[in-house]
Amino acid sequence: MSIFKGAGVAIVTPMKENLEVNYDKLEELIDWQIKEGTDCIVIAGTTGESSTLSMEEHRDVIKAAIEFTNHRVPVVAGTGSNCTATAIQLSQEAEEAGADGLLVVTPYYNKATQAGLISHYTQIADAVKVPIIMYNVPGRTGCNILPETAAHLYNNVENIVGLKEATGNVAQAAKTLYLTDGKLDMYSGEDGIVVPLMAIGAVGVISVWSNVAPKQVHDMCMKVFEGDLAGAAKMQLEAEPLVDALFSEVNPIPVKKAMNLMGLEVGSLRAPLCEMGEENARKLAEVMKAYGLKLA
Repeated sequence: MSIFKGAGVAIVTPMKENLEVNYDKLEELIDWQIKEGTDCIVIAGTTGESSTLSMEEHRDVIKAAIEFTNHRVPVVAGTGSNCTATAIQLSQEAEEAGADGLLVVTPYYNKATQAGLISHYTQIADAVKVPIIMYNVPGRTGCNILPETAAHLYNNVENIVGLKEATGNVAQAAKTLYLTDGKLDMYSGEDGIVVPLMAIGAVGVISVWSNVAPKQVHDMCMKVFEGDLAGAAKMQLEAEPLVDALFSEVNPIPVKKAMNLMGLEVGSLRAPLCEMGEENARKLAEVMKAYGLKLA
């Protein structure tokens, strides 16, 4: 059984002026996301600035998200690391806190071999019982889970159930689904190709776009499930300028800027991330208004 189907929001981690985590704001964001139809809260991923959270903050942010969500929708916790032992510790802590699933990115910088990836994911999965979604984003990690590797892990490790597919390569995604008989739960990790991936068997998206338009992303996924591919494609294409702007600088720089433009007050970013450039910010505001988002 899938951890979730539909639109999962890769939620930002809101910050106070002193760059401490703003837990009150996180609770507000989760409440708003659920009210707008989001199907899953994905906490402490790339968009949540996990790479600049301390181990203690990482644990506490996940625990807080689970408490704030209070079983209304599933919570998937980002627990990946470039160190297998660290990923195991984070995964065990998230499981203990009550996470419904784990999102485990490939070990970045190390550039593990395919055999190394199999060992890495198998060790993590053996250390917990909660279901795991592998996260393949080679553009950020320098490490690609090949279709044969994803299929081996899915077929041989019971609690590896899904893949966040963020290669941008639809052909690779199709091969992965073929090698797993379409049973692997694939989630688009690219907001620009959610409908194409769902059309070949993906069950949803783990979305940055959902931070600013949760109802639209949810509704788009539902149209696919209802068989209205034309309607879903229309929504996908209408959002193309917005999605493009949300990735005009390194994620999550633009999405935090967009949320602040909407008055959601999610604060700034931890270094080495910095504020969005003025020209890109101006373009972002323009496409947000054109898309129908209300700015503060």
